[in-house]
Amino acid sequence: MSNALRDQLLKAGLVNEKQAKQAAKEKQKEAKRQHGQKPSADAEQERLRAQRAQAEKVERDRQLNQQRQADAERKALQAQIRQLVEAHRVAKGESETPFNFADGGKVKRLYVSDPNRERIIKGLLAIVRLESGYELVPAEIADKLRARSPDSVVLQHAAKPPAEEPPADDPYAQYQVPDDLMW
Repeated sequence: MSNALRDQLLKAGLVNEKQAKQAAKEKQKEAKRQHGQKPSADAEQERLRAQRAQAEKVERDRQLNQQRQADAERKALQAQIRQLVEAHRVAKGESETPFNFADGGKVKRLYVSDPNRERIIKGLLAIVRLESGYELVPAEIADKLRARSPDSVVLQHAAKPPAEEPPADDPYAQYQVPDDLMW
């Protein structure tokens, strides 16, 4: 309270000395609080910097969660592929007959039995990659694997379509390539 108003209230008997002093203290405290709350330029910059840091942290956390989720999905897909191959693989059979195929620009060799070799050539079996080795699986399973991961199927011949007639001017039309040709 200003002194003139304070004096008038004291003379009128509406307030006593103790109440007047208490009101003065309250006024001073309020003035200090308001003075201390003035945002300085440095405090404003700190607040903005903290907001930016928080936003960057949220973005990093979101990206990290996205990466973790992608890793989990990739591992689940690999587990599905492994489970399909292990459940449906065909025994290669004890044989000394090699079957050569290309994988990533390199010629690989897989020893299979003669009946399995014929089934691979006819498109009934496919060669798939399982970790660091190769396995034989039925063509239907290879199609399921190809839908999940195209890289897992190394070799799958298409089922033999009806024989097409060679063009009339083909000079090699009279020479047939045998199915069991080994290279």
